[in-house]
Amino acid sequence: MAVELRRPVRTGIGRVGSRPARCGRDGGGAPVGSRGKQRRAPSGGRPTRLTRRGKIVTWVVGGLAVSVLGVAGVGTWLYQSLDGNIGSADLDNKLGEGRPVNLSPGSKNIVVVGSDSRDGANAKYGKDLTTMQSDTLMVMHIPANRKWATVVSFPRDSWVEIPECDKGDGATSTAQRSKINAAFAIGGSTGEVGSAAACTIRTVEANTGLRIDHFMSVDFQGFKGMVNALEGIEVCPEEAIHDEKARLDLEAGCQTVKDEKALGYVRARYGVGDGSDIGRIGRQQEFMEALAEKAQSKLTSPSSLYGFLESATKSLTTDEDLAGIKPLYGLASELKGIPKDRLTFLTVPNYPREADVPADRANVVWQYPQAADLFTSLATDKEVDKKKLTADAKNPVYASSVRVQVLNGTGVSGRAAAVAERLREAGLTVVGTGNAPENTRTTKVTYPQALREQAEVLSSRLPDAKAIQDAAAAAGVVTLVVGTDLDLDAIR
Repeated sequence: MAVELRRPVRTGIGRVGSRPARCGRDGGGAPVGSRGKQRRAPSGGRPTRLTRRGKIVTWVVGGLAVSVLGVAGVGTWLYQSLDGNIGSADLDNKLGEGRPVNLSPGSKNIVVVGSDSRDGANAKYGKDLTTMQSDTLMVMHIPANRKWATVVSFPRDSWVEIPECDKGDGATSTAQRSKINAAFAIGGSTGEVGSAAACTIRTVEANTGLRIDHFMSVDFQGFKGMVNALEGIEVCPEEAIHDEKARLDLEAGCQTVKDEKALGYVRARYGVGDGSDIGRIGRQQEFMEALAEKAQSKLTSPSSLYGFLESATKSLTTDEDLAGIKPLYGLASELKGIPKDRLTFLTVPNYPREADVPADRANVVWQYPQAADLFTSLATDKEVDKKKLTADAKNPVYASSVRVQVLNGTGVSGRAAAVAERLREAGLTVVGTGNAPENTRTTKVTYPQALREQAEVLSSRLPDAKAIQDAAAAAGVVTLVVGTDLDLDAIR
């Protein structure tokens, strides 16, 4: 008897911990606590939720929205000056065809990048880096009803498929697998922000199925200026931080940081905690929370407000539709009304790629089916259940543990081999290929009872594939019958 599998949400991403206690006072300028030393676990996504009304949830919007709401009262000259500071990038001709369909009209997906461009004042950060860099990548989802919002952080070391991209000089890059932040550098190899943004958007869309509506990028110097306009942010590292790459030497204990120290704190990775990019994401989220809190209480004087806005707008580049005080004002107004318990930070569920490829100790891979469930929820405008995500985030099924035989049901010679190669690139173990007994349009996954979780991992990587428990299925393997409906490029 065959039983069709309806894939449940099982978010296994290793050990899940709560956020560390914050030290010192609360409210304006709330201090940010370090996570301290932690054992590196196969854990990527620690779902984190902001806890106070009005917290804005990205590098740019986190500090900018509160102050943008006050621009309506400033003079025409100041408005025009700030409005003219915001850079715009033309993306329309660089995104190509075959983009995901918008499944939730009225919702918005905004890609936010913390840019490490080494041009101008940023040149001293990083050695021998000649391309545009990005250490921070998020997608902010704003639903059609504007009653909640979710921000998903993508670890910069996520090992993903980067599609062909316009490099900004008339040349096109080749499709490749690499760290997700390489997309910004590939597209921006000539220093053109529009191409960097477009390659990042193409990569996010290809790997998540989300249709991206807007793009924001903010660079190092603008972030530092925003912090300085607030006279610094208090942080409370539990241990001293010494990170040469981040140009940071910080003693343990509560202290106010600004200038280079503030920048180093959010960039630090190797000299704090477990040295992972996941830990850095947590510190960045906490720092932005504290920055937004202080902005709410501090930006009451004209001089502070102007300094903050001047730095923020000069460092900001967006797509053409979002480039201006007026559209940013509208975005900030939409975010301001979201209740405090409906504003959520998440990280894409992941585990160290070393579990699949022992030689790779530098990257992480997204955990399936949990990552697919997260992206599907956002694509269909459904609020992610944080409690369930956290409760299920314990026991990842590594891609390499999924043993697959691929059978060609298309009648097209070589199709099974092509699909098998894509699955191997994704880390799965292909044990054989062959032909199905008959041709079929519908791709399906069959599995014996003992391999239910492995079948979930495989089926979640295939668009619209049905997973069916079958007593007659081959023992010890998950069988993929490739139908004519399977798009090779859509395999995650």
